[in-house]
Amino acid sequence: MADLFDAPRAAAPQAYDAHAIEVLEGLEPVRRRPGMYIGGTDARALHHLAMEVLDNAMDEAVAGHASWISVGLEGDGSVVVADNGRGIPVDPHPRFPDKSALEVILTTLHAGGKFGGGAYKTSGGLHGVGISVVNALSDRMVVEVARDRQLYRQGFSRGDPTGPLERLGAVQNRRGTLVRFHPDPDIFGPEARIHASTLHTMARAKAYLFSGVEIRWACDPAVAGDTPVQDTFHFPGGLADFLAAELQARQALTEPFSGTADLPGGGRAEWALVWPADGQGFAHSYCNTIPTPQGGTHEAGLRAALTRAIRGYGEMRGVKKAASVTAEDIFAGCAALLSVFIAEPQFQGQTKERLASAEVTRLVEGAVKDHADHWLAGNMSSADGLLEALIARAEERARRRAERDSAKVPARRARLPGKLADCSKAAAQGTEIFIVEGDSAGGSAKQARNRQTQAILPLRGKILNVVSAARDKIAANAEISALVQALGCGTGRACDPANLRYERVIIMTDADVDGAHIAALLITFFYDQMRPVLAAGHVYIAQPPLYRLAAGGVSAYAMDDAHREALMRSTFKGRSKVDVSRFKGLGEMPAAQLKETTMNPSKRTLLRVTLPAVAEGTAALVQRLMGRDAAGRFAFITENAAFVDDDAVDV
Repeated sequence: MADLFDAPRAAAPQAYDAHAIEVLEGLEPVRRRPGMYIGGTDARALHHLAMEVLDNAMDEAVAGHASWISVGLEGDGSVVVADNGRGIPVDPHPRFPDKSALEVILTTLHAGGKFGGGAYKTSGGLHGVGISVVNALSDRMVVEVARDRQLYRQGFSRGDPTGPLERLGAVQNRRGTLVRFHPDPDIFGPEARIHASTLHTMARAKAYLFSGVEIRWACDPAVAGDTPVQDTFHFPGGLADFLAAELQARQALTEPFSGTADLPGGGRAEWALVWPADGQGFAHSYCNTIPTPQGGTHEAGLRAALTRAIRGYGEMRGVKKAASVTAEDIFAGCAALLSVFIAEPQFQGQTKERLASAEVTRLVEGAVKDHADHWLAGNMSSADGLLEALIARAEERARRRAERDSAKVPARRARLPGKLADCSKAAAQGTEIFIVEGDSAGGSAKQARNRQTQAILPLRGKILNVVSAARDKIAANAEISALVQALGCGTGRACDPANLRYERVIIMTDADVDGAHIAALLITFFYDQMRPVLAAGHVYIAQPPLYRLAAGGVSAYAMDDAHREALMRSTFKGRSKVDVSRFKGLGEMPAAQLKETTMNPSKRTLLRVTLPAVAEGTAALVQRLMGRDAAGRFAFITENAAFVDDDAVDV
């Protein structure tokens, strides 16, 4: 051990003593480590500067002191935000008599009027760093304040004043604050630009969040691109207008659910949500007009309220399955907007991407729950449809979870049905599984197969018609479960042909009416539950013969009556005695003959099942023939009975 401590060490490049300890003053920490304050120096962080200034103007509007805000982008890339609020104070600060309050706010971290002093009941700026950070990261900034009928101006560069506060004289019809800043290329790079489209979208979103403000947009044509040069945003409907604009002409399962409610302690919550028919939802939440893209406790409250309300509605309607619906099912396809205004919210980080105030969950849940109960009870027809869709999503979620659990086991070692006689080859390429009817046919097929590449799965009788069956009945069916486990590729939206355990899936049934019915049920199953497998061309129908003809040492197989007659006129022409044997089923066919006629790849005939090139009407036809509407099925049979050849029907 002594050698370790006594060994010579490389000389340190610089002595680590008191001289190595730096003390950063003023706004220098922001310029040295901008990521700590705006999350980085990329395009998102660059536009966050504009958000900070706009948030200050919005705080004035929400507090009731401003009725309009103007947002502009100039040709040189400068952003201009102005309001008609009270204006930043310009009188000397008590702690710094030689500086105005304006200069203190712009050049000092954690200086502002939002620390609970009563200037703002709710606000987006909480830490007193927003506008000073923008100043630190701008190569030039000018602030104008119209207050007490006097106009003041002060310039800044990279966090420092470029001169004293100037009093420019009297103004009659102006009040509020104007901030013009240009992002510093030394921080964001010489090619960095504020995009008009992003700023325009940001301004419009803010107007939706507070119906009492009008936001005016102006942009230099040189940098506008496809963005309007001038625009005005004012939305009396608030989030309801926002939701309508987001959805546009998309169909929905229900009428929109929107409303506002006061929160205990002086806050307020506003929401608007709907369930689009296409299942493509989104969730946008805000606190004090600040976007919270990572959600937080206010979203948790909304989710809890909706979950309790929908489960309660299901219980009232006697739908037991409603208890299985979770917040995940409700919001997976929901288009939701939520905005809360609360005093002194707690965020995670200066960029405020997630609300962390613990008590807000309870406040929002309590505020929304009663409104949701009334909305569901007042729209029972659409609420019933919504409940049915959510239950279906819950069942799909449970099925996907079960499939994921089974997928964690390697495919060839996964849990497989006991009746499956699997092949020995591990890779799917070159392998095939024969789905046969009954244990008898399965026994013959097992003897006739190539054990290395051919697997056999016998099914018991006719499988369930999945089109007319309920989801829980499908999930509980033993034959379908065995088939799903054997194939290993999942069902519904989780179906992935890449996970199919075999290259070919071959339906092998008897060459009679019952066999055709079983084949039809299996094809229906693949169409309804594993359509991607069908579309990828993995499903085939075997063509076993119906007859064997033999005479004088010559034998041949006939697929049907017409083929038998053709063989009698060709291969066996002139033979006085031809032995014709009819196969009653695959189970009674000797294994050698089954292999020769149906399972040997070099001699057999397979029909590949494909989807029509133009799929319109296919789903309707499957529903008509296999669905619950017996009258539609009877009508189809009646319409097409004239085209049936009675002689070709094997009874």
